[in-house]
Amino acid sequence: MSVATLLTASGAAWSQTSDCAAFAAMALPGMTLKTEAVAGDSTRPPGMSTGPMLVAHCKVNGKMAERMGQDGKPYHIGFELRLPAAWNGRFLYQGGGGNDGVVRPAVGPQAAPGYALNRGFAVVTTDAGHQTPTADFGFDPIARTDNAYNAHDKVAVAAKELIRRFYSKPADKSYFIGCSGGGRQAMMFTQRFPSYFDGVIAMAPAMRVSKGATIAAAWDTQALQAIAPKGADGQPVLSQALSDSDLNLVREGILNRCDAMDGVTDGLVSNPAACQFDVTTLQCKGAKDDSCLAPAQVGALKKMFTGAKNSAGQPLYFSWPWDAGVGHPKNDWRMWKLGNSPNAKANSRHVFLMEDALQGYFVTPPDRSLSIYKFDFDRDPQRMDAHAWIFNTADDVKLTAYQARGGKLMFIHGMADPIFSADEMVDYYQRLTAQNGPKTNEFARLFLVPGMGHCAGGAATDSIDGLGSLVDWVEKGQAPQSVPASGTAVYPGRTRPLCAYPQYAHYKGAGNPEDASNFSCR
Repeated sequence: MSVATLLTASGAAWSQTSDCAAFAAMALPGMTLKTEAVAGDSTRPPGMSTGPMLVAHCKVNGKMAERMGQDGKPYHIGFELRLPAAWNGRFLYQGGGGNDGVVRPAVGPQAAPGYALNRGFAVVTTDAGHQTPTADFGFDPIARTDNAYNAHDKVAVAAKELIRRFYSKPADKSYFIGCSGGGRQAMMFTQRFPSYFDGVIAMAPAMRVSKGATIAAAWDTQALQAIAPKGADGQPVLSQALSDSDLNLVREGILNRCDAMDGVTDGLVSNPAACQFDVTTLQCKGAKDDSCLAPAQVGALKKMFTGAKNSAGQPLYFSWPWDAGVGHPKNDWRMWKLGNSPNAKANSRHVFLMEDALQGYFVTPPDRSLSIYKFDFDRDPQRMDAHAWIFNTADDVKLTAYQARGGKLMFIHGMADPIFSADEMVDYYQRLTAQNGPKTNEFARLFLVPGMGHCAGGAATDSIDGLGSLVDWVEKGQAPQSVPASGTAVYPGRTRPLCAYPQYAHYKGAGNPEDASNFSCR
């Protein structure tokens, strides 16, 4: 490995190999560190075979707070910190997701095309205090608290101190970006630790996952299971409740009704407020064929998109927008709601991921016998109260301390997200605005992404430079009226402005409709 010597932001010479190796001895009390000097343009992030190579940096893997859990299993708080040779003086905390339990590569991929690390950010990630991606850690009370907030507090504080020691100066500005569970962590920091970050991006935040979205997952699974055809063993096959052809019918129906409402027919529903779609228009008038939906399918979709309720008709979660992305094969709607298993052993993420979290983490005490297929919408939600109290982040719409420290907060949410409804995100932002009035725009803005699934992907302009917009807002006072976005798999070469809610991108009526410059925010 060649030695790279560059100037850091502090002005000191930095030797890639010697300084990185020596840094392992600078661990904080109760912490162990292992370091590796990574040469520039020598590797990509683990699991990536295409895309940008990484810049020269020092990769630091650490452990702290090692202990034996109440469940007899060993625990620690694990983290990865990557320190670029050409540091820009900024720190980024990269949020996690799912049940956490793994230390993801600290490169800053979310809302930062090309990686935040390559832009000069020091980046940290954590496993949130446990070492398996399943929810078994929920049987240990300390691990529950670590995952909710405590591990993140410790990692943020430790990372800032390690950065100060490595570069001989503290970070000038600190940022957080996370999606899903990481989006919940983003909101948690603005509420529990408001002084830690100058700017935060919460993408598709799991604001009430432990009592809300998980209930919706059970509601949708039961609605689809009830209409699923039976397999050879006589058991319902969840994945076949709606075929790909059926989902395409839904997509085409939504597009026919709502696509042109933004001034151009482009496969995106960019003006969702004007979209009034009725799935009943797709119902067969005779026998079921590929041109229509069976009455039972229409009924299940109406039940799902209206949202989960108890027997008294009280909402347990939110409705869902009729976005055309739900029917596109590149969207993750099928894999979350239906899966693709050819038999009765379902593999939808609602069944194998959300049920795991429901049993091990979201109910107190944990209950491995609780089935998502048998969830009782009258009795079981109250079993989620205890954990929701420390975990959910939907109630605080004042954000008083975060506002007082001058923090900036951006929300980004895919309109076709299959696990956290964009209607939930809009509800939070509307409550935030009702509480704070016109000054809301001074510290918080929402950007909806037509067609995008959960965190990324789908028939959308899902490559989003939120980080660049956030830095300009925090450091230059330039509040984002829109955020630049571009297409990837489905719409390569297409660019769009993501407009600050409640505005949307409207085609001006002339020029290339694939070019963002020909759209305005209305």
